[in-house]
Amino acid sequence: MLIKAVLAKSAFLFVLAASLAIPSRAAAQTTELQETPPSNLLAGASLPSPVVDRPVSWRLLVPNLISDQKRIWTFPARLTEGHDWIATTAVLGTTAGLIMLDPTEGAYFRRTSSLNGFNNIFSGSSTAVGIIVVPASLYAVGLIRKDSKMQRTALLAGEAVANGEILATVLKDVTERMRPAVIPTGGNYSDSWFKSNGSLFAGNGSFPSGHTIAAFSVATIVARRYGNHRWIPYAAYGAAAIVGFSRLSLSAHFLSDVFMGGALGYFVSRFTVLRE
Repeated sequence: MLIKAVLAKSAFLFVLAASLAIPSRAAAQTTELQETPPSNLLAGASLPSPVVDRPVSWRLLVPNLISDQKRIWTFPARLTEGHDWIATTAVLGTTAGLIMLDPTEGAYFRRTSSLNGFNNIFSGSSTAVGIIVVPASLYAVGLIRKDSKMQRTALLAGEAVANGEILATVLKDVTERMRPAVIPTGGNYSDSWFKSNGSLFAGNGSFPSGHTIAAFSVATIVARRYGNHRWIPYAAYGAAAIVGFSRLSLSAHFLSDVFMGGALGYFVSRFTVLRE
């Protein structure tokens, strides 16, 4: 409980420090065009395209989720459009290669004790608390500062996490992959698919990593919306990578589970939630 409290407090302080470092731009955060054109437009210059946020609010969260899930599950039908198939092939190919390495790295993390200190700090429950604290703190700080962009960022992050967890739960139940921790030391780590037991929609399987998909969902939303601050993407993705590594060191997931979780968190957040 002490570790959870420390991590939660650290995450809140990180968000608070970040929010204080970000100048408040509430007056500029509107999706509507100004009624009076700027002087350079009157002089003949063209008006730049406005940056339009995707509408999000507490009232719109459920409709947005329904729309997002439709886009997610109909994605295979759109692979022939544009260049989506290139990224999809790269992710699937990398995942296949990592699956071949899973028995080696799975066995290593099961037998090593060198990461016990790291695991005590970044336990499954502690990282889950940290993932929740970040958007919650963003929303709270946004309310205090009357920063609508920060509030919308928090809601978009929550929407991204919900989308990712729905997707992860379905994939876990379909693949029924055993977690490395339940395979006996010295056991067959190659035979892990369609072995996990659990009730439907429980998401007990190992593939993909739910913690990692959630961490990269939040990281991607924050990094894309505050990418003009150079250090924020590094901090966001760095924190998400630590969460992903913790799932390996705890033997909660194989490397392919973590990689797929990170990839899904990134792509769902950027292209489905943010609609970039």
